[in-house]
Amino acid sequence: MRAAVLREFRRDLSIETVADPVCEEDGVVLRTMACGICRSDWHGWTGHHPRVKPGQIPGHEYCGEVVEAGPRSGWTVGDRVIAPFILACGACPACRSGASNTCPSQRLPGFLEPGAFAEHVGVPYAHNLVRLPEGMSPVMAAGLGCRVTTAFHALTDRAALAPGEWLAVHGTGGIGLAALILGRALGARVVAIDIVPEKLDHARGLGAEATIDARDGDVAQAIREITGGGAHVSVEALGVPQTTNASLRCLRPLGRHVQVGMPSVEHAQMQIDMSAVYLKNLALFGTRGMPSHRYPSLLGMIEAGLVDFSPMIAREVRLSQAGAELALFDGPMAPGVAVISDFSG
Repeated sequence: MRAAVLREFRRDLSIETVADPVCEEDGVVLRTMACGICRSDWHGWTGHHPRVKPGQIPGHEYCGEVVEAGPRSGWTVGDRVIAPFILACGACPACRSGASNTCPSQRLPGFLEPGAFAEHVGVPYAHNLVRLPEGMSPVMAAGLGCRVTTAFHALTDRAALAPGEWLAVHGTGGIGLAALILGRALGARVVAIDIVPEKLDHARGLGAEATIDARDGDVAQAIREITGGGAHVSVEALGVPQTTNASLRCLRPLGRHVQVGMPSVEHAQMQIDMSAVYLKNLALFGTRGMPSHRYPSLLGMIEAGLVDFSPMIAREVRLSQAGAELALFDGPMAPGVAVISDFSG
């Protein structure tokens, strides 16, 4: 099969013919119909992700058609499915408690095993897969990727965002846009923060009540003034100290900070304003992925027309363009995300 392979960090991906995936007993092999390109893929491409090594096939935001099904998979050839990026075992205490995104035996295509920047992808633990809803395009399904599912879990299961509350979103990449769109659908009032004017314009078009250019001064103070005392919930979507501290400082007393951005390399340990946490009785939530059992709630909102994520999809690209798309994450980016929809070259 054809695949895009990481051979050297920060170099274009190599388009190669590689062995087809092997179907595991509890897994399936999918013909990849679409795969999102995510900042987490960029972390691997740069060498910042500790688990990603040269030789890896990236890609963890995928939608596909079953072409081979293991006897314990629960799926049949021809089924069209969406995959969460965390594939949980389903049997451990974390999975049984409903927190499958913290499963200690999780499998991670695109990071620890071959991913979906390829014509086919092997998916173990296939009980995590969810049927593609009728009427949803594979590109839209892949665009949900880890960005929308992670944002949904962050706002609903972690921060318990309530209607009428103020939500601050620091960074309007894929995760930030998803948090903005979901926040509005959940009835929140949203302030979006970025350094790219075009992205701030896009955020206003998607319903942000206010936007802030982070280059213009004290972001936290500006948010406190706009919201009349501070945001109730603040999402940090970049994983860097500046935005993490702005997120903490912009909150009102009893506010909730959600760390969605992945802190890596020099930011894996950072100095944060614990005085703000202490004085304002703040709650800090970490979040990563979404338990697969939450898919029906998210997909139900989409099918009911309560939320529309189509404005997130900026462009469809070929497999051979994936490396160039990853390189774009090195600098300020235009609004929206890219999805691979053509695996022929």
